[in-house]
Amino acid sequence: MTTKILNRMVMMVLLSVATMNAAAQMRLNFGDDSPLRKMAIAQMAISNLYVDSVDEKKLAEDAIRGMLEKLDPHSSYSTPKEVKAFNEPLQGNFEGVGVQFNMLEDTLFVSQTITNGPSEKVGIIAGDRFVTVNDTTIAGVKMSNEDIMKRLRGPKGTKVKIGVKRQGIKELVYFTVTRDKIPLNTVDAWYMIRPGIGYIRIGSFGLTTHDEFLEAVQKMQGKGMKDLIIDLQENGGGYLQAAADVLNELLEENDLLVYTSGRVMPRQEFRAKGNGHFKKGRIVVIVNEYSASAAEILSGAIQDQDRGVVVGRRTFGKGLVQRPVDLPDGSMIRLTVAHYYTPSGRCIQKPYEKGKKKDYDKDLLERYNHGEFTNADSIHMADSLKYETLKLHRTVYGGGGVMPDFFVPLDTMRYTKYHRELSAKSIIINANLHYTEKYRKELLKRYGKDAEKGFEAYAKDFIVPQSLMDEIYEEGKKQKIEPKDDEEKARTDEELSMQLKALIARNLWSMTEYFRIVNEKSDMVKCALKQLE
Repeated sequence: MTTKILNRMVMMVLLSVATMNAAAQMRLNFGDDSPLRKMAIAQMAISNLYVDSVDEKKLAEDAIRGMLEKLDPHSSYSTPKEVKAFNEPLQGNFEGVGVQFNMLEDTLFVSQTITNGPSEKVGIIAGDRFVTVNDTTIAGVKMSNEDIMKRLRGPKGTKVKIGVKRQGIKELVYFTVTRDKIPLNTVDAWYMIRPGIGYIRIGSFGLTTHDEFLEAVQKMQGKGMKDLIIDLQENGGGYLQAAADVLNELLEENDLLVYTSGRVMPRQEFRAKGNGHFKKGRIVVIVNEYSASAAEILSGAIQDQDRGVVVGRRTFGKGLVQRPVDLPDGSMIRLTVAHYYTPSGRCIQKPYEKGKKKDYDKDLLERYNHGEFTNADSIHMADSLKYETLKLHRTVYGGGGVMPDFFVPLDTMRYTKYHRELSAKSIIINANLHYTEKYRKELLKRYGKDAEKGFEAYAKDFIVPQSLMDEIYEEGKKQKIEPKDDEEKARTDEELSMQLKALIARNLWSMTEYFRIVNEKSDMVKCALKQLE
């Protein structure tokens, strides 16, 4: 027997002894039947005895994911990178250069600079194209958005040199930008939609939502707001406390907002303090099938307390509360620890089977195929799910989402197949960006940089040029996208013109001006206004 073979045998024996010793120690610490001991021994055996080398970090992550997959659909594991990306929108800020952008032909195109942000302070303006970052070319090299963001973001106080191509100037213009905290707004838009009626669209519920909401309410009250529309369409939720803080502005002292309860979590109630700033005016909440979690807390409380009415379509149905469990390497488990309940006692969580997340994820498609989005009569709720609102004793239902008081069907005929294909190929958005880049100065000179003064004239007078429409249709033709007949072309013309007008307004001013245009054709908003007017 050679020395080499003998050494290998000795090593195997030592490894086996080490594993047995570890197993013995585990037995002392956890007992013979402990699941933790079982997992630890398996991990040690794989690490020490497996035929090939293994990535122990990935092995641990896969084990965690495997355990969570057998639980409810919302318990999850996130890597450190995923945790950071998840938290930024909820925390309300990140550190970077302060621009909103679109990618146009492999080039970062600045659509807006953040007011008083780092880029605006050094002179970067909307319409600029970023070509280099710290002498690395990022334009025309098919660099991913993620890689570009890595180069632009960084710790507050650090500097980044950006080479910019500006219309009318041949050479690149260079700016040194000092990175800073950049706010992320969760309120997408707010404005007086009609005399005496305010409109607020909340995109998600984060740390800054309450402050943003309160600022919008107070400014609109200064303009004579008596009633309020709160638009929660596509709002996927966020922090439960943020929803409770917004509700506190709307309900009377001691009104129950929401409560939570779990197997080991005692009942916890959230109640209004009575110091809200909008406790008297009428309220209408707009929801759809993508409104979830914190959005359902708000709409469910408004409905249960008879503070207002809900219009739209049945919400998503997420009534589970997750608690973050931080892990040493910056990763995180988001573990479901409780259900939340609306003031009447409804649990909004839709039914699910543990370990069958794929089936759970198909729920919206099943609801669509069943006709629920287009026909209220297709929704059948069991009598056992009936509840009563707390003041007027109206019938409401639990068992999966918030059922609106006034149903608004999905208009499946609004956008033609031709329109959807043009949009899917990014032909519409690219043409819009080209147009805005070319005519931005002229449009702002005509209407003004101040949206408050300029938008009314824009909404009334601006007509989308036929040349812009033709440019889109010609590009579609090049990509073999054409209408099936003249009727489809005519229907596309009307919607496309409205969409382009809204997109140009967004590029000139903000998302508020975008919604001021699209809301005038929204069946959801029309229904909300009908309840108030």
